[in-house]
Amino acid sequence: MTEPRTPPAPARRRLLLQGGSLVLLLGSHHIARGASIVAVRLWPAEDYTRVTIESDTALKATHRMVGSPPRLAVDIDGLDLNPTLRELVAKVRSDDPNIAGIRVGQNAPGVVRLVIDLKHEIKPQVFTLAPVAAYKHRLVFDLFPANPPDPLEQLIAERMKDLGASPAPDAATARADAAAVDSLGDLIARQFERSNAMARKPSDSTVARAPTPPPAAAPARPGSPPPVARAPARPPVQAPSSTDRLIIVALDPGHGGEDPGAIGPGGTREKDVVLQVALKLRDRINNSTVGGSPMRAFLTRDADFFVPLNVRVEKARRVGADLFVSIHADAVPHPNASGASVYALSERGASSTTARWLAQNENDADRVGGVNLGVRDSLVQRALLDMSTTAQIRDSLLLGDSLLSQIKGVGRLHKPKVERANFAVLRQPDIPSILVETAFISNPEEETKLRSETYQNNLANALINGIQKYFAANPPMARNRQI
Repeated sequence: MTEPRTPPAPARRRLLLQGGSLVLLLGSHHIARGASIVAVRLWPAEDYTRVTIESDTALKATHRMVGSPPRLAVDIDGLDLNPTLRELVAKVRSDDPNIAGIRVGQNAPGVVRLVIDLKHEIKPQVFTLAPVAAYKHRLVFDLFPANPPDPLEQLIAERMKDLGASPAPDAATARADAAAVDSLGDLIARQFERSNAMARKPSDSTVARAPTPPPAAAPARPGSPPPVARAPARPPVQAPSSTDRLIIVALDPGHGGEDPGAIGPGGTREKDVVLQVALKLRDRINNSTVGGSPMRAFLTRDADFFVPLNVRVEKARRVGADLFVSIHADAVPHPNASGASVYALSERGASSTTARWLAQNENDADRVGGVNLGVRDSLVQRALLDMSTTAQIRDSLLLGDSLLSQIKGVGRLHKPKVERANFAVLRQPDIPSILVETAFISNPEEETKLRSETYQNNLANALINGIQKYFAANPPMARNRQI
């Protein structure tokens, strides 16, 4: 019988390599179960913390809250544990306001369990997002504090600190009036009333009495009441004059979180530079007055997290803002476009092709950033759909003209007049609202300028000067917001 011939060494190596390739192919198709994880991301913020799992196919998840200590347990179907998913554990920051830690493990074949240890009670929103822009399928966990901070109370605390007064510890009553048009003034007035009351310490409607002096010192006449001595009282906390009206400017740094905005040729992200400008402008506003009245800036976001367009509007209206300034950085396909621009809402069509194109891009932010469409506030939604009043648009144009007159001293303007377009974030019926495109981030020279702290400072100076110039010609409405 003829023995089988052994192939030469090179041929054996080829056969082995071919067999190994077949095993690998089979393994990738038949052995490995579940979707492939593309990336995991974590976006911590005081408003909420977002956890995102991006995969090549859609994921299904079920979740439940577990108490004492609070934690969120999530089971993800069609998924096997892998190193990318384990990266979530290391992404938790110690200063995350909401998450204490994350644990992940294989709960069952094809089922991964995620346990998110929480620092306090939260209201979770778990939803999926279809592929858009550079993103594939996303499974999103938005972790909102069950007792979120009240922006009105935060502004009050800041202002009271400036005045050297301590706010009353009980703010439950104040929080109940947060939806009123002039709620901030009412809340501050109450805080001062409480401070004055605590200083006087009255036990009831009568005046506090000292012990009756000895009869020998001052004999009383028959039938007359005993003499009354007033106890020395601490001087009450003095409220500012009635003309001291808090003027609030809402600053809206565009994009954030998973929505980077436009990206320059050098990799500069719009969301980063506009936040830096907004923070510099905030400091200048907080140190400014208008006609003797203090100003206070309120930011729709003060860190790198995503804020839906309707929530930006809601936040500004909740604090009763006098102005709304949304800050962005232009990007167009042509790298030679340059200059800053200011936009107001248009009741009709856009004032230019560029304006229309930019508005469409900015209005797509919700799709890229990832908004949970199932929880939009109906009142805010109506405000977004309503056309702004003629008065609002007129005041917005006046504000825009004032800002342009100052911005032109910092650099060239793309257009010498206020442009008009249907920006969703400007649809506020009762607040003068403008959108500032600080420069073209798509232009390499202007991208470099946007990264420059000198330019950011100069731009912030121009914007605060424009705001003050606007108020000098158009005093804030005499609302009951006096402190």
